[in-house]
Amino acid sequence: MVLLIGRIILGGYFLYSGIHHFTSLEYLTGYARMKGAPAPKAAVAGSGVLLVLGGLSLLLGVLPMVGCILLLIFLAGVSPMMHDFWKVQDPQQRVGEMINFTKNLALAGALLMILAMPGPWLLSLWIGR
Repeated sequence: MVLLIGRIILGGYFLYSGIHHFTSLEYLTGYARMKGAPAPKAAVAGSGVLLVLGGLSLLLGVLPMVGCILLLIFLAGVSPMMHDFWKVQDPQQRVGEMINFTKNLALAGALLMILAMPGPWLLSLWIGR
């Protein structure tokens, strides 16, 4: 039951974040452009797809290992580019970027632990591994 609650929270977080990439596409594109992301609109949309697919995968237990890998790819690409606190001069902005960077590291750690969990999971479709 604890794993189910964790899946709902973690998968729901990533799913919500992915949906947010599409509902706030223009705003996030501007932020990505400011951070120097190549093809910022495509990057925001593409990362939104990774988040939605990965979040749904965890929630439903459909190809959960593939979902974890998609989310790890997202975190590995986004964290150093978008949350590069070591480059930020303003102390308040630096703290905000550091919080987001370390949050992403913690999320990556949770995903790596999930990769080690055997299945099938309680109340999952568990299609594939």
